[in-house]
Amino acid sequence: MARFLLQLCGATAVVIAAWRSYAVTREAVGPLVHDGDPTRTAIEATRRITDRPRVRLFARRVFVAVGWLAVAMYGLFLIVESQVAP
Repeated sequence: MARFLLQLCGATAVVIAAWRSYAVTREAVGPLVHDGDPTRTAIEATRRITDRPRVRLFARRVFVAVGWLAVAMYGLFLIVESQVAP
């Protein structure tokens, strides 16, 4: 019963975390694909790179996406350990 529970929790963690990681990554990459407002782009170009809101938002979203990937890898770890457990 414990083996089944570990596999179920691991599979659930993998599916949910992989989906969330994909969604957050799509949000992070979206502004890079589309052209922004030319006026806003010109104003932000005068600021330092660390003071630009788009850069900070991109970095935050990538960090969150990597965190979700870590949760997905933990789910894979649970699945592997459930198969090794006696």
